[in-house]
Amino acid sequence: MSEQTKKKKKKAGKKDSQLIIRINGEERDEFVELCNQLDTTAAREIRRFIRGFVSANQDA
Repeated sequence: MSEQTKKKKKKAGKKDSQLIIRINGEERDEFVELCNQLDTTAAREIRRFIRGFVSANQDA
């Protein structure tokens, strides 16, 4: 598979990995409920945080 083909697959936004974290159940429930109220998902917001964090710290 060529590099260009690999890049196209990444750009398609395919989610092929998991990040497992352990958090307090109460915090998780509060976060998920807030996401629901804001018409978004917990996963979407965590991905958005990760992208922003990486972007803000790439040059650090």
